[in-house]
Amino acid sequence: MIQVFKSINIDWLGRRRLFIGISVALMLAGLGSAMFRQWKNPNGTQAFNLGVDFKGGTVVTTRFNQPTTAEAIRGVLARQRVTDATIQGVTDRPNTFLIKVPLEGTGEQSQEEVEQGRKRIRDALNTIGPEKEAYEILGTDAVGAVAGAQLRNKAIAVTLAALVGMLVFIAFRFEWTYGAAAVIAVFHDVLVTLGFFSIFQWEISLTVIAALLTLVGASVNDTIVVFDRIRENRRLHRRETLYKITNDSINQTLSRTVITQGLIILSVLALVIFGGDVLRGFSLALLIGTIVGTYSSIAVASPIMVWWEQRIEAANKAAALGAASVPNRPPRAGSSKVKAEALTARAEKHPRGAV
Repeated sequence: MIQVFKSINIDWLGRRRLFIGISVALMLAGLGSAMFRQWKNPNGTQAFNLGVDFKGGTVVTTRFNQPTTAEAIRGVLARQRVTDATIQGVTDRPNTFLIKVPLEGTGEQSQEEVEQGRKRIRDALNTIGPEKEAYEILGTDAVGAVAGAQLRNKAIAVTLAALVGMLVFIAFRFEWTYGAAAVIAVFHDVLVTLGFFSIFQWEISLTVIAALLTLVGASVNDTIVVFDRIRENRRLHRRETLYKITNDSINQTLSRTVITQGLIILSVLALVIFGGDVLRGFSLALLIGTIVGTYSSIAVASPIMVWWEQRIEAANKAAALGAASVPNRPPRAGSSKVKAEALTARAEKHPRGAV
C-alpha cells in the first residue's frame, strides 16, 4: 500500500479536548442559526431554506418558441433574481419545461400565492421577449407540501433505521462501545452538515436529502477502518494501554485515510465547481459531509470509544476490589454447613456400637 506518511507519531488523543471543542462549536453554531431564524419567522420554515419539494409552491408549464435548454432558462431567471426555481424538461413535448418556484409567504397555499409565483416567472421571461411571441404559459398549478412532509418523514425513518443497523453490526463485529461511538460520529457529521445549510441558507431539496442518506453510510467507512486496526493492535500488543494503541492505529491508517478520502473530496469538489446549480446542493452536502466525516473518525469516534472503554474498565476494577474487600462472614445458624458440623460432632461423641 502507498504510504504518504512514514514513521508518523502524532498524539491525537492528547488533542481530544480541542477536537471536541471544535465539534461542539460547529454544532452549536448550526443550532443557534436554526433557532434564531425560526424565532425570527415563527410562522414559517426559515430555520432551513426548504425547496419547493418540502415547502410547496407554484409550477408553471411553459413552452418556448425557439429551442432552448434548462440552463439557459435558469440563467434568464437568475438575472431577474429568481434563483430558487427548479426547472424540469417535459420529455414528450419539445421546448416545454416545468418551472417550479417555492412559496414566498409563510401561510398556507392560496390562489394569491400561486399568482405571485406565476408573476415572478412571467416577469423574468419577458426579458427574452413578450409572451406569445417568445414563450407561452400553458398552465399553472399549485404544489402542496404534503408529499414533501411524507418524504421527509420517510427519510428520517430510513436514516434512523440505518443508524440502528450500523450499531447492531458494529457491536456484533467489535464491541457495543465501538458501535455507539461510530453512530455518535455519524450523528455529528449530519448535524454539522445541516448546520452549514442553515447558516448559509443553502436550499434543501430532495437531492440534498439523498446526499445526507449517502453520507450516513459513507462517513462510517473510515471509522470502521480505524476501529479494525485498533482491534488488531489490541490482540498483538496486550501489554500496551488503549490510549497508545488508539494513537498508533490512527497514525498507521492515516495514509490510507488521506489517499481515499482525499480522492473523494477532489471528485466532489469538481461537482461543486462544474456541476451547475442542479447538483449544487447535492455536491455541497457531500463535500462538507466527507470532510467532517474524515475529521470525526479521528477526532470524535476514537476519543469517545477510548473514554467509554476506560470508564467501563474502571467500573469493573472498582467492582472487583469491592468484592475482594468484603470480609468472610460466619455461617448462619440454620445453614447446611452448621448442620453438617453438628452431625459430625454428635457422631464423634456417640459412635455406633459403643456401650
